[in-house]
Amino acid sequence: MKKLFFFILLLSVSLSFSQSKSFKVSGTIVGEDNKQPLESATIYLERVKDSSLVTYTISDKDGKFELVNETYDDKLNLFIDYVGYQTYVKKILIDKERIDLQTIELKISNTLDEVVIKSRAPITVKKDTLEFNVASFKTKKDANVEDLLKQLPGVEVDEEGKIKVNGKDVNKILVNGKPFFGDDPTITTRNLTKDIIEKVQITDTKSKSEAFSGEEGDKENKTINLTIKEENNKGVFGRVAAGAGTDERYELAGMVNLFDNDRRISVLAGGNNTNSPGFSFGEIQKMFGNSGGFSVRSNGSFNISGRSFGGGQGITTSQNAGANYADQLTENIEVTADYFYSGSDSENETLTQRENILPDSRFFSDSRSRSVNDGQNHSANLGFDIEVDSTFLININPSFRWSTSNTSFSQDEETRDENDDLTNQSTTGSFVQSNAQNFATDLDLTKRFGNNGAFLKFEFYNSINKNDSDDFLTSETNFFNTADDDIIRDQFTDSETENKTLRLSSTYRLPLKAKELFLDFQYSFRDEKRTNLRSTFDRDDVTNLYEDFNFDLSTDFQYFNQENTPSIKLTLRKEKWSTSITSSYVFRTLENKDFLRPELSLKRNFQAIQLRSNFNYRFSPKSSMFSGYSLNNSPPNLSQLQPFQDVSNPLNTITGNPNLEPTNRHRLYMGYNSFDFQKKTGVYSYASINFTNNQVVSRTIVDPETLKRTTTYANVNGNYNAFGNINYSKSFKADSLRTIKYDIGVSASYNRNINFNNEVQYKSSVTSLTPSIGLRFNWKKIMEFRPRYRMSFTKNTYDIEAFEDVDFLRHDLDLNFTTYVPKNFEWTNTIDFAYNPNVAPGFQKSAWFWNSTLAYSFMKDNAVMTLKIYDLLNQNTNARRRATQNYIEDRQSTVLQQYFMLSFSWKFNSLGSKGEVDKNSFIFFD
Repeated sequence: MKKLFFFILLLSVSLSFSQSKSFKVSGTIVGEDNKQPLESATIYLERVKDSSLVTYTISDKDGKFELVNETYDDKLNLFIDYVGYQTYVKKILIDKERIDLQTIELKISNTLDEVVIKSRAPITVKKDTLEFNVASFKTKKDANVEDLLKQLPGVEVDEEGKIKVNGKDVNKILVNGKPFFGDDPTITTRNLTKDIIEKVQITDTKSKSEAFSGEEGDKENKTINLTIKEENNKGVFGRVAAGAGTDERYELAGMVNLFDNDRRISVLAGGNNTNSPGFSFGEIQKMFGNSGGFSVRSNGSFNISGRSFGGGQGITTSQNAGANYADQLTENIEVTADYFYSGSDSENETLTQRENILPDSRFFSDSRSRSVNDGQNHSANLGFDIEVDSTFLININPSFRWSTSNTSFSQDEETRDENDDLTNQSTTGSFVQSNAQNFATDLDLTKRFGNNGAFLKFEFYNSINKNDSDDFLTSETNFFNTADDDIIRDQFTDSETENKTLRLSSTYRLPLKAKELFLDFQYSFRDEKRTNLRSTFDRDDVTNLYEDFNFDLSTDFQYFNQENTPSIKLTLRKEKWSTSITSSYVFRTLENKDFLRPELSLKRNFQAIQLRSNFNYRFSPKSSMFSGYSLNNSPPNLSQLQPFQDVSNPLNTITGNPNLEPTNRHRLYMGYNSFDFQKKTGVYSYASINFTNNQVVSRTIVDPETLKRTTTYANVNGNYNAFGNINYSKSFKADSLRTIKYDIGVSASYNRNINFNNEVQYKSSVTSLTPSIGLRFNWKKIMEFRPRYRMSFTKNTYDIEAFEDVDFLRHDLDLNFTTYVPKNFEWTNTIDFAYNPNVAPGFQKSAWFWNSTLAYSFMKDNAVMTLKIYDLLNQNTNARRRATQNYIEDRQSTVLQQYFMLSFSWKFNSLGSKGEVDKNSFIFFD
């Protein structure tokens, strides 16, 4: 510690004797041909002796710019780049604080008379693409793509690897225009190193057929394309790692990548018992993505970016392996393929306390459950892009999924009335084996006509989902006020479900004005058929076999959903703005054929209009806004429509309502995004409001003696919700070594819902407000400090006296601190503090969660030894309180406890070893 203090003191003293000079270079950029201002030209200063970047900016709408910074040099080279014009170069003398270059005229580029040189501009702004020159942005040694993205202006990367650009989500990352190991962006950003990347290009997200046909694509999401340096397109690179710790914790991971120009092959494998669904935290977390698109399903299985990982709550042991292949087979045919295997074993115990609210009374239910899950999953995807000629593209994407799982579940539950008298209690035990397969094919045919934007597109999608399961169940439910209602079950259920989906659509675009005004004619067809055969047998007391058919708990039906939707769309594109409006009319038929109970068969026809419109305006390459309106129509679910009486839960009998009407949802939204490259400020905001008519809600009646529930469904009007957020960020340099960035944000929402409780209709409102503030302080080669604080306030109000208004308050503080001294060491601490004062007695209200990692790099930074301490203070908890219209619930489940782990990783890289490097085309930094 004394050595560290002395080092910092010595560095500070040396800096104090250095004589840096502040400067402000300004001017106005115009085109020599028309003398008009050039907006978004890139202006940057380099050191004369080593061509390293000093600072940069882009010009505003009037062509004006300012470069503000400090330097120790007497002279700097000024460069000005603008697409279509020659690069302007001038050596300027830094002899005063303010340097006015007046008006600078750029000459039109003539590529026939010039040697084409790769641009060194840090940023290039094109009409629909923002491009960053990777060599112009300094990062730590051994930086990966995620580290690089964090340095780019307007780009935000959170702790889980989720990326935003100017406030918009990045939902796709490509490498040289092709997917890299599926759709999980963190596998790309945490495995590719910065030194093999040349450019980072950011555009609106488009499918391949949309890009080919010239459609605008998704304005609310972004795609990042990483272009690899030409000399790095051939070779092998990767990393292997292993770790072992206390409490028998372990983690293993490895990845190998083979690049051979257009051919790319990647293989990965890993395993751990540290609750990391993909791979692991710490050093190995940096190697592989493990958090993008994470969701947990009701059966305990989870998926990441569409890939299933078996059971996942509680303590999880995971095994994973996969391969990815991409190649240009011929000049007109590209192919991609990937296979992924994932297996997991998980154990989880959950404690729940719920206060159930009735118009004239309340009752309380407590439960404790335990689940053990073992899951195996396989997935394979293929992709073929066939460009028959310059006007005809075929995209073929078949996929296959296969999963098996075994799940054991047990639960004890009891219910008490307002006087704390025991009303009913139940015990449940089950064992379920399941086997699921899915096959899907996606086919797109796109044909362009002429140069005015006309095209004809056909889309075909077909999927078949099958699921077979065996379910062994034992349960006993006791009612203390009416003993005759006790229910004892010992059953076996054989289930077979199949879901077939077919979607067809065709689109023809008619240009009313070339490349500007379009009229689209579209027709889509959807046909879905679901088969559900569920045979339940009670155990025979004499033979001890499951052979007594239980009619009440068995089903045998087929469900059909058929839609025909003609649409017409008008699109207008201008240089600064674009708008479109789409009108559709849906003809929908829902039919249920019940073979076990023919009297419950039904057939319903629905018709509805659907609307969608949007308006986008680009004030400048630095700022834009978007807005839209939609009217969507959705039918009730089969379980809500079917008048079948579901008695599988002894405490809640559910019956569908065949008279339900479809739900109509009106959505109005708008957003604004801006990043000022000169001032290093960003403003991002979004607001939306949704009105719902014919919302389908549960309608439950509770028996006052047994507290058993009977539930059906009803349509209600008057539901709506509103949401809005705004975030402001600013970056600035404290000096040549230290930079500071802060952001302030607030989000708010309001939800009003109409519901029923014991036949009483009521309104409930939920208001929430969440302000936040964050800071990022970076001291070059010394440290990085990132604190963030959030306060969440929620208020639930009701319009009937029986329900009491409820307030919730939660505080979250995140502290991330990393130091890079002494040399070759990196010490990272992540501290999360949560305070939830409203949880019930017996649940932990607050906790500090502290992870600490110390990494040492050696062997020329190719090897890393890491010591990790998980949950340093041993206070990890996941206690949560949830409030709905009918209950307030506190829940706490199994969490991973403290452990220590020592791991080793080694990377290898032969990229570029056989290539030739054009040293004049790139800028390199230490």
